[in-house]
Amino acid sequence: MNSKGFNAYLIDAPDIPTQEGPRGIKYDFNDGARVLLPKGHWYVQLEDAEYDNILFGANVDEGWVLSSKKYYIKHRIRVWDRDTDVEVLDHTMNLEGKPVLIKFPVGTIGDIVAWMTYADRFQKKHNCLLNLSMSKRMCDVFKDQYPNIFFTSLPDTPLYEFPYASYLVGLFFKGDTNYQPVDFRLVGLHEQAGYILGVDTKEEPPKVKLGNPRTIVERYVCIACKGSAQNKYWNNGYGWEQVIDYLRSMGYRVLCIDKERTEGKEFVWNRMPAGCEDFTGNKPLQERIALLEYCDFFVGLGSGLSWLAWCCHKPVVMICGFALPYTEFYTPYRVFNPQGCNGCWNDLSLNYKHNYCWCPRQQGTERVFECTRLITGRKVITEIKKLMKDNNLKAPNGGEL
Repeated sequence: MNSKGFNAYLIDAPDIPTQEGPRGIKYDFNDGARVLLPKGHWYVQLEDAEYDNILFGANVDEGWVLSSKKYYIKHRIRVWDRDTDVEVLDHTMNLEGKPVLIKFPVGTIGDIVAWMTYADRFQKKHNCLLNLSMSKRMCDVFKDQYPNIFFTSLPDTPLYEFPYASYLVGLFFKGDTNYQPVDFRLVGLHEQAGYILGVDTKEEPPKVKLGNPRTIVERYVCIACKGSAQNKYWNNGYGWEQVIDYLRSMGYRVLCIDKERTEGKEFVWNRMPAGCEDFTGNKPLQERIALLEYCDFFVGLGSGLSWLAWCCHKPVVMICGFALPYTEFYTPYRVFNPQGCNGCWNDLSLNYKHNYCWCPRQQGTERVFECTRLITGRKVITEIKKLMKDNNLKAPNGGEL
C-alpha cells in the first residue's frame, strides 16, 4: 500500500473541524492540525509546542490551513486579525479527556500485534478517550485486555463522530515523512508506531488472553511456513523437512498453524511441508493463541504468527533474510545469513513493490531469493538446539539434542 492509498483510507475525518474557536474560526487535529477560517484578514501560525518551533506562517483571507505533518505533534495553533494586530486564537493541543481516534490498517496480523503496545502507551500518556479502529479479528484478540481503550472493528463507524484528533499508524512508502517522522525502513516495524504516536519506542509484547485450557497432552512445537509474499518464505527447498524430521526424532509433535495449507500466485505455490500435522485453517486467532500458549517453542518467518508467538512469551526461531534483523522484535534465535544478498526491505534506494514475487536485486537470475535460500536446515537446527539449552528443554523422548 503506498502513502496515497493509506491517505485515502484515513480521510474520513469530519468535513468541518470539530472545535469552535472565536469569531467563527474552527480547528481540530484530525489528519494533522486543521484550521478553517471565515472571511477576514488573518495571519495563521502553526507551531510545535514541545520544540518551540514555528512550522508554518502565512496571511490567509479565508479557507483552510492544513499542516503537512500528520503524525503526532503537539501543535499550537495561533491566529491574528491583521486589521487590528490582535491575537484571536491561541490553542495548544491537549488530549487529556478528549475523544481521539487511532486507525490501524486491516488485513495484517504482525503489524497490529507490533503496534498495540504503543496505542496503549499513547492513551496512558495523554489520558485521552481513545477509540482504536482495526479489523474485527484483531479487536477480538485485544479488546478485553485493554479496558482503557474503546475498540471499533472496521468497517464499522468509529465510536466518536467528531474526534478532537486522529492518527493513522501504518507503513508509508517512497520515503514519505509526512505520515511518519522516520522512514519505516530505518526502524523496527513495531517502533514505527512509537515514532508516529510520539511515545517511548521500547519494544514490549502486547497483552493477549492466556490461561486457555490445554488440549494436547504431548509436547509439541508450532511452526508457520507462509508469508504475505515470496520474499518472506524460507526459500530453501529442503529446510522445513529437515527441521521437522529433527523435531520428530526428538519426540515432538510438529503442528503447522498457518491459515492456508497451500498458498501462492501465478507459477509459484507453497505447500505445507511433509511430516508436520495439519492444523491449518481460517480459525479465530484466540484458538491460535491457545495452541501457542502450550507449545515448547515456535519456528517461523518474519510474519504475523511469529509476532503472535512473541505475545504468548514463547521462544521464537525466526527465519528471515529480506529484512534486516532489527525489523522485527528481538529474538536470540533469529536466523539471518549475511553471506548472501539480504535486506532489500530496508534499502533506501529501493521502493517496495507489492508484487508477490518481488526480488528487486536478483530477479531473473540464479540468485533469486538467495537471502533465505542460503539458510540451511542445519543452521536452523543449530538455533533450535541453542534455544532448548537456554530454556532447559529436554527432548520429549529423552534422546540427545
